[in-house]
Amino acid sequence: MAKPPGGRLSHDQAVLFCALLAGLPAVVVSLILLWGRGDDSTLLWLLSPLIVVCWLALSFMARNQVVRPLQTMANLLLALREGDYSFRARGAGQDDSLSGALAEINALGAVLQSQRRDVIEATALLRAVMAEIDVAVFAFDHEGVLRLVNRAGERLLARPAEALRGRSAAAIGLAETLEGEPRRMLAAATIPGSHARWGLSRTPFREDGRPHQLVVIADLSQPLREEELKAWQRLVRVLGHELNNSLAPIKSIAGSLSTALRREPRAPDWEADMRAGLDIIGARAEGLARFLQAYAQLARLPPPVFVPCDLATVVRRVVALEPRLAISMVGGPALELRCDLAQFEQTLINLARNAVEAALEQRGTGRPEAGVRIGWRRAGTLAEIRIEDDGPGLAQTANLFVPFYTTKPEGTGIGLVLCRQIAENHGGSLDLRNRGREPGCRATLRLPLNGS
Repeated sequence: MAKPPGGRLSHDQAVLFCALLAGLPAVVVSLILLWGRGDDSTLLWLLSPLIVVCWLALSFMARNQVVRPLQTMANLLLALREGDYSFRARGAGQDDSLSGALAEINALGAVLQSQRRDVIEATALLRAVMAEIDVAVFAFDHEGVLRLVNRAGERLLARPAEALRGRSAAAIGLAETLEGEPRRMLAAATIPGSHARWGLSRTPFREDGRPHQLVVIADLSQPLREEELKAWQRLVRVLGHELNNSLAPIKSIAGSLSTALRREPRAPDWEADMRAGLDIIGARAEGLARFLQAYAQLARLPPPVFVPCDLATVVRRVVALEPRLAISMVGGPALELRCDLAQFEQTLINLARNAVEAALEQRGTGRPEAGVRIGWRRAGTLAEIRIEDDGPGLAQTANLFVPFYTTKPEGTGIGLVLCRQIAENHGGSLDLRNRGREPGCRATLRLPLNGS
């Protein structure tokens, strides 16, 4: 009996060896008893080989009873590994340990078959979606080589997929898409022969343990034109409304004054009427000038110049600038922001001023305890600054960030708009909402931390 390398018996050989060893004592005893009787030598020579043959046959039968189920299970597992989930083992319904193992293998094959069917269906759906969507989709491997492109991508580059797959991003003119900010507008020269405005979205993913990049390029020309048209329409409505509010009374009063000057004889108090009318015209003109100045400030907000700054220091400085009401500092952890210091301070000043005015309004209605609190905390990669007041709360939350909308007699309606624009230019956000069960409002300003 040959042995495998290393001198150890294989499993099949060990089973056969044990079966032979188990029957050897009975065979030896049988032969001793048979030859000890001294019967006819012919019969002895016939029975002795028969006993040995039966012993060997039963041993090999025992070996086969152990080895064949294992071979069956090995064949089943090999079929599963090769992706063939149609094979099933027979005899899995019997109540023994071998049948239990075969039943589990059959169940595993059924699960893998169902999962493969789901994957095939999902892949077919994904391919259909990618073929029909009107955005270009590209998948690049870790070396920047294109591995997948949909029909929109073929149309964008004016080449078939066969001519694109397997080529580097630089070779097909998309090297810029794998660098820089993952979400941005692309320069017009990025897509050769196109004058449209394109939006880029790049997302990393892994395949076979290696990093890949999924690049989505969408034509934003039509949506941007629609948004620009809506913005112009809103702007014209606001400007028209404000100009009419100022020009209508100016025109009316000017006409009245002109009529009074042409009247003969003039009224005894015509000079007083003239002064009053001119004062009204001057006040309306001054209000219109303030409005136009506020609009110019909103339209010419410069881009932020980022510098590191200590949050607690800036908040203390802003709190010290408010003389009408002492603002309570709740405080928070030591945090450093990366921001435009002047714009950040102006945002805090505007929010603090609004909170103080709301609290003073409540104090005037019999709530002397109404106050303002400011604190901050870390929220992931952001600093979250909260300014709470005990004022009456927000009545028109839908119009908070509508330019030039205001409920204050002397307000311009751009303070909160500027604050939100500054926050978004810093990569943050501004949220205002009522405090819920307690009276007052909470302004939440979120800005990125330095190094995030």
